[in-house]
Amino acid sequence: MLSFFLQTSAAKAAADTLNLQKATEELVEKIATTPADQLLSDFADKAVSFGLKVLAAIVIYLVGAWIIRKIKKLVHNIFEKRNTEHSIASFVESLVSITLTVFLIIFTISALGVNTTSIAALLAAGGMAIGMALSGTVQNFAGGIMLLVFKPFKAGDFIEAQGFSGTVTDVSIVSTKLTTTDNRIIIIPNGSLSNGTINNYSQNVYRRVEWLIDVEYGASSEKMKAILKGILDDEKRIVYAPTAPANPTIALNALRDSSIQFVMRAWVKSGDYWDVLYDVNEKIYVKVPENGIQFPFPQLDVHVNKVD
Repeated sequence: MLSFFLQTSAAKAAADTLNLQKATEELVEKIATTPADQLLSDFADKAVSFGLKVLAAIVIYLVGAWIIRKIKKLVHNIFEKRNTEHSIASFVESLVSITLTVFLIIFTISALGVNTTSIAALLAAGGMAIGMALSGTVQNFAGGIMLLVFKPFKAGDFIEAQGFSGTVTDVSIVSTKLTTTDNRIIIIPNGSLSNGTINNYSQNVYRRVEWLIDVEYGASSEKMKAILKGILDDEKRIVYAPTAPANPTIALNALRDSSIQFVMRAWVKSGDYWDVLYDVNEKIYVKVPENGIQFPFPQLDVHVNKVD
């Protein structure tokens, strides 16, 4: 398709060159056979006609530039009233301005009497070539617009996407920048990001913490639940507010090969998740053995039968 457009544009340009050569030859022949007085009269008429075309082209350009400024201002005001993301607003404003300016230049040249068919064909072919060469970038542009419009995350959110997790520090029109927990900078193209799964840990106010605790067989279930409840009661960051999805849960979760497993779930604010998780882990490790309940080791019973 691209080669077809290029061949068509080249053929059109060659035809225009031949027409120009033929017109030049006819003009030279006409000058040689026409009297001087008539030549001056024709020159004056054509000069006036060309001057009017130039004046019309200037008027078209000035009016068009004024209209473009008004349209650009109107688009800017619409984005400002709707509190649109700055990156997408700036991109759309620039795109509208450049597109309208290209059309204005074509109309201005056309007003001078210049055939713009070849120019339009070359612009179309060039646009297609650029689009094919920058297909990945165009995909990232489209992905960036989708992210900025629907906002699955914002700067400051902790997300997991494309195999990376970190805090969003910047969302541009083509890429998103993450800062990982070990202070690495990860830049993810918006094209792949918008088409993949995004896990946003900061979207909701509360987040549930879960602990799985294995203890040895023979431990008292009621005593173990009381120990775990005491640990949660001492933790002031556990949320008991009515807006929290549920109160803390403590239950016997499973009977495993070498242990019995208890589960403990509680709700905390998203920003307190990791601190509460680690602090309660340490309290479980200290408090459970202090109350006479031990953590198990893998066990295997081997029976040996003596055969005479």
